[in-house]
Parts: sequence; C-alpha cells; structure tokens
Amino acid sequence: MQLSDSMLAIEISEPGAPDVLKPVSVAVPVPGHGQIIVRLAYAGVNRPDALQRAGLYAPPPSASPLPGLEGAGTVVETGPGVTRWKIGDKVCALFPGGAYAEYAACHESHALPIPQGLSLREAACLPETCFTVWSNIVMRGGLKAGERFLVHGGTSGIGTTAIQIARALGARVFATAGSPEKAKACEGIGAERGINYRDEDFVAIVKEAGGADLILDMVGGPYLPRNVKALADDGRLVQIAFLQGPKVELNFGEVMMRRLTITGSTLRPQSDQAKARIAAAVEAYVWPMVASGSFKVIIDSEFPLKDAPAAHWRMESSGHIGKIVLKVE
Repeated sequence: MQLSDSMLAIEISEPGAPDVLKPVSVAVPVPGHGQIIVRLAYAGVNRPDALQRAGLYAPPPSASPLPGLEGAGTVVETGPGVTRWKIGDKVCALFPGGAYAEYAACHESHALPIPQGLSLREAACLPETCFTVWSNIVMRGGLKAGERFLVHGGTSGIGTTAIQIARALGARVFATAGSPEKAKACEGIGAERGINYRDEDFVAIVKEAGGADLILDMVGGPYLPRNVKALADDGRLVQIAFLQGPKVELNFGEVMMRRLTITGSTLRPQSDQAKARIAAAVEAYVWPMVASGSFKVIIDSEFPLKDAPAAHWRMESSGHIGKIVLKVE
C-alpha cells in the first residue's frame, strides 16, 4: 500500500523534563531487511522512555532517536526477507525506538499476534514489560513454582506484570509499593503480601517468610545491600534499573558465604537474535496466561499522542497503578 511521506511523531527537543517532548512532522520509516512497518493505534509509555528523554539512556546507534519501545497496530509494509507477517495483520511489537509516532519499524521476529481476547489498546502495554519480566525472572533468574519472589515497584508496569507472571508460575509473590492502597492493589492481582515500603521493612517481612529465592529490582542504590539481606541462601538478585543510583558499598563476604547470585540486564541493547528468542518464549508461555485470564493487562490511564508530556508527568508522579498508554489514531 502507498504510505504518506510524513507522519506525526513526538521528539525529544532537548534533554530535560516531560515538556521537552514536542510533536513534529517527520519522514515515515522505510523497512530494512527483515523489518515491518506498523501503523500504530496505541503506544505504551515506559520508564526507559523517561530516561531517554532526560538524556540518561541513549538509543542504540541503529535505532530511531524518537522515544517509544512498544505498541500495537496494523502491518502496512514489509521489507525484504519478511516471511511471518503480511500487510493487514494486527500485531503488538517491541521497537528499538520510534513508537511515539504514527508509524514505526521493527524486526519481524519482535512482533507478536494480538493475544486472544485483547484489544489493541491492551496489547500495546505488553511487549516491553513482558519481554523484560520473562527474560529476567525466568530466563535469567530461573524462577520456579513454590519459590518466594520479591518485586520492587509492584504497581508499576513491570511490577504488575511480574506479580501476575510469577503467580501464574506458582511462586509465592511479595511486592513493595509506596502506600497502603498500592500495597493492597498488589495483593489484588496476586501478591501474597503487599509491603508499604514507607512504613514497613521489606527485609524483615521477607526474611520472616523464609527469605526471597529471587528478587527483581529496579531501584538500586541503598536497596542493593538490603536486597542481599532479604535473600534466602542460594538466592538470586536480578537488577534491571537504578532509579536511586548504580553505585553502593556492598560486603561481598555475605554473597560468598550464602552462595548468592547477583545479575542483571537491559533489554534495548540486546541483539535482534536475543530479542527474537525472548519473543518466542513470551508467545509460548505468557500468551497462554493472557488467554486463560491468569494474566490481565492493568491500564492506569490513556493520553492522546500529542499529550505525551502529560503521560510522562503522570508516570513520574509515581501515582499510577499499571501501564500508561498513548492513543495514536
């Protein structure tokens, strides 16, 4: 089909606060080998978008400089070598960047069919969080049924996803959040115990339960030594972000004596092949959870694409429970 030469997109005019997000008219991307172009209906808003906006998370050299890592819509163009998708297919996808726009390009193996029973709005909330959670708590963290799992930021997009996936896998789930209401919300979607970190000590609570076999953390900073104390012997800590800083003093004697594992990852810089493996695992294991109703998409709020700054202010207020989406069409 014939596409327009230009499209509406949101650019980062300069590093800074949410108001640096500006609507612009830019060229529609052209698909490379193995790539598809998706006409987006909705795009998900994620913490890495805010870090990129602030100048703290540069996109890979080959990626669009526009923000936006996930979305859902319709395939409108395919590049050479594409075999899975055809024009008109409805997909949700992980993008290397550029999803705050009417059109975006991604590798065909990073797009997945819309899960059974979901709208495009709901499906747009899945790729970034599901790829991140599954790759870190299962592929990297090795979470198993019956294990005790702690996730920080339980009402974030990552947190609500991790609680539900871990619960569906048969783990005992603990989650921290910043208010009694948010702690209760964590319990409402599958956490055995929501912990209000402002008034309660997550280390003491988790240790009383036997210690965490796996912790998923995006806070960093002073949480790192506290996480080590909260782990059970032979426990694993997976670090996926550092909202309170990447540097801290840590006594590795405890790590050695109790045979602890500290690891971590970031999704965006990984190779197309690595992301394809994650996509295949998500489709094989998480999509059936969605179809069965054991995993539900939690949406906090929706904003028009041009109101991307308001969406970022909402995310940075930390008042949200679940995902924030941008309506593109």
